[in-house]
Amino acid sequence: MTAPLLYESHCHTPLCGHAFGEPEDYAAVAEQRGLKGIIFTCHAPLPDGLSNEVRMAPEEWSTYVAMVARAREKFAGRVDVRLGLESDFYPGVEAWLEELHASAPLNHVLGSVHMQISFYRQRYYRGDMFAYQQLYFEHLALAAETGLFDTLAHPDLVKNESPKEWDFARIKPYIERALDRIAATGVAMELNTSGVNKALPEINPGRAQLALMLERGIPVVIGADAHTPQRVGDGYAQALRTLREVGYAEVSTFLDRKRHSVPIAKALASLR
Repeated sequence: MTAPLLYESHCHTPLCGHAFGEPEDYAAVAEQRGLKGIIFTCHAPLPDGLSNEVRMAPEEWSTYVAMVARAREKFAGRVDVRLGLESDFYPGVEAWLEELHASAPLNHVLGSVHMQISFYRQRYYRGDMFAYQQLYFEHLALAAETGLFDTLAHPDLVKNESPKEWDFARIKPYIERALDRIAATGVAMELNTSGVNKALPEINPGRAQLALMLERGIPVVIGADAHTPQRVGDGYAQALRTLREVGYAEVSTFLDRKRHSVPIAKALASLR
């Protein structure tokens, strides 16, 4: 076993209203599982109280920063605890996010399109699921092009909205066009291990999309999307093996908004 190399790059806090356990609990599991560090990326507040039921409120932002700082101090020298954020993207939110991201020293900013959230669905869904799937990938590409994000989170999440209407061959041309645009920005994309627990039980994205990402040289960051401490680093070994089978040789992490890569073979050897 090599020294710890990997980070949990996607995890939450109770401030989002649907995660459980304090940051120290998550950091403790990261240590147990042989991770070098953990980057908290809780759901960012949005303007006008949008979907406050599943994210921190704007007035809780300073509380979030303090929570992560407290865990960082407690685990100093054991686990590298970092502050990050998962920010929702939809057209028109850019100025809000730009100001928010500049208000604290963030390490990793995930960009997410959460098409299952009520306000987003009310705004964009018109009864045609295939059109909704197309719009999802259009918004992913737009998110990358804003320059606001380091990594696009769970980048085929829309398949879980209606698994029976998910036809990869049909949607593939739209995915390819979006990936061409994303690749041009240099933004990374996430392999999210929590997908195995969703309505369509497979990683996000699936192997077919990972292969398209590899063809375009898009870097991959692994995250478990942990909403409970025990999910920190969950599925990492299988995710790394999947990346290797698809053809990836490296996996990436963001620290101080800069991408760092680790050979997959060394990453696998570092896990407990």
